[in-house]
Amino acid sequence: MATLYINEKNKKGHINPEIYGHFSEHLGRCIYEGLYVGENSDIPNVNGMRKDVVDALKEIKIPVLRWPGGCFADEYHWKDGIGPKENRKKMINTHWGGVVEDNSFGTHEFFELCEQLGCKTYVNGNVGSGTVQEMSEWIEYITFDGVSPMAELRKTNGHEKPWKIDYFGVGNENWGCGGNMTPEYYGNLYRRYQTYVRQYRSDAPIRKICCGANAADYFWTEGVLKTCTAAPAPGPEADNPGFMNGLSLHYYVHPGVWENKGSATEFDSKTWYQTLFRAVCMEELIRRHGAIMDQYDPEKKIGMMVDEWGCWFDVEPGTNPGFLYQQNTMRDALVAGITLNIFNKHCDRVKMACIAQMVNVLQSVILTEGPKMILTPTYHVFHMYKHHQDAKLVESCVDGNKIIGEEEYQVPMLSESASVSEDGTVNITVGNLSVTEDVPVEISFAELAPSRIEAAVLTGAMCAHNTFEEPENVREAAFNDFKADGRKVSFTAPACSIVSFRVQ
Repeated sequence: MATLYINEKNKKGHINPEIYGHFSEHLGRCIYEGLYVGENSDIPNVNGMRKDVVDALKEIKIPVLRWPGGCFADEYHWKDGIGPKENRKKMINTHWGGVVEDNSFGTHEFFELCEQLGCKTYVNGNVGSGTVQEMSEWIEYITFDGVSPMAELRKTNGHEKPWKIDYFGVGNENWGCGGNMTPEYYGNLYRRYQTYVRQYRSDAPIRKICCGANAADYFWTEGVLKTCTAAPAPGPEADNPGFMNGLSLHYYVHPGVWENKGSATEFDSKTWYQTLFRAVCMEELIRRHGAIMDQYDPEKKIGMMVDEWGCWFDVEPGTNPGFLYQQNTMRDALVAGITLNIFNKHCDRVKMACIAQMVNVLQSVILTEGPKMILTPTYHVFHMYKHHQDAKLVESCVDGNKIIGEEEYQVPMLSESASVSEDGTVNITVGNLSVTEDVPVEISFAELAPSRIEAAVLTGAMCAHNTFEEPENVREAAFNDFKADGRKVSFTAPACSIVSFRVQ
């Protein structure tokens, strides 16, 4: 028996909704076919956006969407994606599949999509191959409500009023595909470029995100922060250490070496534990990068933005290797559950996270095939966890949490986090990482004697996944196999499962 202690009175921090964010890149079938089918498509759409996909994403309360990349961002020139679509420039997407990018989805379409989703906007600018002027003019085009060349161009293209940029990334992966830079060189470029991300709207300030590290590259974090905080920012920037509101972190989970990541659907129990072991490593990455950030930002004014995370396996057989299309199993669901629990528990530093990617790419929440759409196991995890958004993290820990696994890949059997919503409801999410072993769990509250409990479960064999022929092979279901007694709730967490509770 494991005991999950929850002190619902000890609030540890605020869980930003943006921790449950998503990422959409011009990569494979994420944008085209996944999110955008065009106004003339036979697939039901609203202004070109797939209605079924938008409706499904609204159901999980998507809080923020990052676009246009990813590696694509640092070769994207925004003026190619505005104006009449028949006049937009075509280009080869050299990063992803060598296919023609016709730029029919651009700035106007992105903001239309976010308006339909009701989510915040995260735009990633081009530092790798773009200029300061280009970035500055894009900000002006999007956000300036006055007389200027870019504002007039926006109006000419059919949008009278400016939009709102909630977050703006100054470059992407500039240690790699975004220019192969050193941290000091990028740090100085960041200082320069961010200067021209002008705050044209006092009612809607843009939060600036600096390109942070890849996985365990602590050298990058140290070098960028040292360079950016070498002198205090003057004037209105003084409250932003290093001229930034956020520092990104990218981390992908896979069981093999980079060149051979393994199948998304065919694997054994050792590979299962190897993958989950690497998911658990997110905890160490946040702690160690956070320790460096604490040196330069002890008041935690700079948020850690894990704006690319998730599973990266070999592509599905027969698909374009540059499209990164992969299936999604219960293994992906457990990785998502582990990761989101970790983010919740580090909400003092982690202020945003974006799973990669939203549709048809890597660890997607949705897959499409022509007019068909399926929800992946990962989608159901986001649905089960959505009540953590904007809630207060509360103290929780597991006593009797076994260590399980195979060979050197050892993980705790249970992953958990708990929060309290504004109405007082306690939200609990628990993952059982074991492939084979059910585990009895007793939830013990500090003071709460539950009077109303709702619960759900997601479970299945480790390789179980949904297909277009069997779209509901893995799905969230009501969970009623629990017993409440005073301040305690007891249940058995099935092997390979996520269980969620809402307790009043």
